[in-house]
Amino acid sequence: MTAIESIIQSATAEALKTLFGADVPAKQITINDTRKEFDGDVTVVIFPLLRFTKKKPEESGELIGAYLKDNLDIVEGFNVVKGFLNIGLTKSYWHGVLQYIYDHEQFAFGPSGGQKIMVEYSSPNTNKPLHLGHLRNNILGYAVSGLLEANGHEVIKTNLINDRGIHICKSMIAWQKWGNGETPASTGMKGDHLVGKYYVEFDKQYKLQIIQLVAQGFTEAEAEKQAPLMMETQEMLRQWEAGNEEVMSLWRTMNQWVYDGFEETYKNLGVSFDQIYYESDTYLIGKEVVMEGLEKGIFFKKEDGSVWVDLTDRGLDEKILLRADGTSVYITQDIGTADKKYADHHMDRSIYVVGNEQDYHFKVLKEICLKLGRKHAEGIQHFSYGMVDLPSGKMKSREGTVVDADDLMAEMIETVKQRTEELGKIDGFTEAEAEELFKTIALGALKFFLLRIEPRKGMLFNPEESIDFHGYTGTFTQFNYARIRSIVRKFESKDNIPDIIPSVDWESLEMELVQMISRFPRMLADAGEQLNPAAVVDYAYNLAKHYSKYYAEVPILGIQDVEVKTFRVMLSAVVARTIKQAFAIVGINVPERM
Repeated sequence: MTAIESIIQSATAEALKTLFGADVPAKQITINDTRKEFDGDVTVVIFPLLRFTKKKPEESGELIGAYLKDNLDIVEGFNVVKGFLNIGLTKSYWHGVLQYIYDHEQFAFGPSGGQKIMVEYSSPNTNKPLHLGHLRNNILGYAVSGLLEANGHEVIKTNLINDRGIHICKSMIAWQKWGNGETPASTGMKGDHLVGKYYVEFDKQYKLQIIQLVAQGFTEAEAEKQAPLMMETQEMLRQWEAGNEEVMSLWRTMNQWVYDGFEETYKNLGVSFDQIYYESDTYLIGKEVVMEGLEKGIFFKKEDGSVWVDLTDRGLDEKILLRADGTSVYITQDIGTADKKYADHHMDRSIYVVGNEQDYHFKVLKEICLKLGRKHAEGIQHFSYGMVDLPSGKMKSREGTVVDADDLMAEMIETVKQRTEELGKIDGFTEAEAEELFKTIALGALKFFLLRIEPRKGMLFNPEESIDFHGYTGTFTQFNYARIRSIVRKFESKDNIPDIIPSVDWESLEMELVQMISRFPRMLADAGEQLNPAAVVDYAYNLAKHYSKYYAEVPILGIQDVEVKTFRVMLSAVVARTIKQAFAIVGINVPERM
């Protein structure tokens, strides 16, 4: 099916050629949806065409409108409002659109053969469990990947695990000193939670040492550097990079505890990866690249032996790449990872889903790769998103004030369970079915809430607000999907749904529903271009909201006319399928019953 925008563009181009002798490429003609306060379905913007028509906007619109009505049988009528030509399309056209959509489940998805795109998200540290901030990262990364796939791109979902460095050594030192041999098995704790416990303990003990040193006359800056715990941690990092077997053995053991914990959280959240990279591997590649850049004169050494890059000519600062003692920094491993990822996949674009506090970091990474002449440099793209906080304030991992991802999901599932049972919405469910429903609703509420805000904006997450059967929520959208599926099942239990949609007179709300569904492909294309999952959940919600109004005002199963009833059930089924597809793209499931 040719999109209506293309049909009107081509016909308008023909009108300009016939009426005014002007050759105007069809793609240059702007077509919009007609605004609700005016009659019409699509609008041709006349203003940019006046240089070809040499006439006033109203006269130009009238002439082009008349041409379209005479030459396109799908045009029922038109009106001109200043420089806007509003075109009304025939009911038979819209019936054909609905039939096409009904017959072609994948009508909204882009053709295959797009770019090869890597999306890196999650990227946790192995010194703590995933928290609320990680949830937004994972949910955004998975949703962006789904959007790109829906638009025909080949997507490689990757996770770079930050499994080395000073922060990892902090947990290791604390466990050595105060762990008493604790393991996940001996404590019953998830491994990432256990390791995170010792990261918090380190910070607690470190602060006490700083206080003691300050009391002895040290400045706070001196105390932070000379606290015994910090000096021991830095020594452990040096031993790790030197390959000390005792340190490496403890590192492998504690990291495995965390990997196992992460895997459980990812599974519960419903996100996955095609490939996992580890900083402990890629930082070595990065160090080699730094030495390569040093030999070529791209980087330089300072007197203390540290290696730097000068980016002042790019509007940035000097950036350290290797410390004086030879240990690497974050940018070192990111340079190595960028090389490794491109060597593995030769992708066209590499999207990093990382919070906006790292905006500068990724500008530096791209500029370094450009200086090095890397083929993949131009494809580096930072998907920068705003931080997520709670009404109670910001979270701090070191102080143990984070909202743990596992706890949050468990609490939301419990809240959904209580509310659903209070509303009596699980009659006829087995225990297993009810538990699955609670999880589907809870995770749907969580994901919708974290996706509904444009990614670049910061946000406050309110768990109570997210689980609302009536508000701007995933729960409301899921409920309307389940309602439609119930209608379809009831109809199917008595009648067979035909292949051909009956041709009946439409209610205005039905026309609006079909028009909304017909805009699904364009919405997906725009959202994919802008990497904006918020547009997808907003679309699904508004479609559900419009259906809710339709359901309240128009009888469906209760009407006696069999053809009208069949039409309304088939339209409802298309609405449900569209909601399900939109939600699936961004990683949200829908329940068949609620």
